[in-house]
Amino acid sequence: MKVFCYTIILILILTGIWSLIVEPNLIMIKKIYLQNNELAGLKLVFASDFHIKPYETYRLKRIVKTINSLNPDIILLGGDYVNGHKKGFTLSADEIAFELKNLKSKYGTVAVMGNHDGWQGKYEIIKTFQKNGITVLENTNKNFDKFTIAGVEDMQTGSPDIKKALYGTGSAVILLSHTPDIFPQVPQYVKLTLSGHTHGGQVVFPFIGPLTVPSKYGKKYAYGLKKEEEKILFTSKGLGTSILPIRFYCIPEIVLIEFTK
Repeated sequence: MKVFCYTIILILILTGIWSLIVEPNLIMIKKIYLQNNELAGLKLVFASDFHIKPYETYRLKRIVKTINSLNPDIILLGGDYVNGHKKGFTLSADEIAFELKNLKSKYGTVAVMGNHDGWQGKYEIIKTFQKNGITVLENTNKNFDKFTIAGVEDMQTGSPDIKKALYGTGSAVILLSHTPDIFPQVPQYVKLTLSGHTHGGQVVFPFIGPLTVPSKYGKKYAYGLKKEEEKILFTSKGLGTSILPIRFYCIPEIVLIEFTK
């Protein structure tokens, strides 16, 4: 009986160390290949939900270095760069933008804001991002030579307007939304919607699924590729933690998407 109790205690201790110290500091590269003739040859990187704490400059530098090592054509960011509800719990937006400006790609870096950014003053964050060469989309879009990136405001702290975001879009459209809950409203002609916010559940039990998901659709859009008729959504696990500083069975990820014919 004592051996059994000691074994359980040891498992709990190791699980705590893993979920609090080890897993939150891992970075996994999630590779996805999508068939699309219009976008064939395009390689993009999507990263979301950074939640950078005051002492995590090194983690942010490591994220930037990892993204650059993938040699993307364009880098898309899904929001929640700051951590918590108050500025004392996060690395400053100036410091975050200073590091993110080192991201390198052919077409640059395009971002939307998340709910944590909204709670901590998104206009200040947008201003410092733009000052550091990062394009921020708020119900707007940016046309490139063979594709368009559109972005909507966050659903909790803004007023997302898909029609406005898609106005004047040219070629194949990729939509950025911090939350996947926007997906049912997305028109069929949008080639891909990218979102974060859910952290994939952050704490996931094998064979059961996430403990909780911040979505009105429950676990439906918690993580991964979802296809509804002709449109596709990918929801990322993101990179940081929120509420509890732990991850379990839900390794932080950077998403690499390559389009093929």
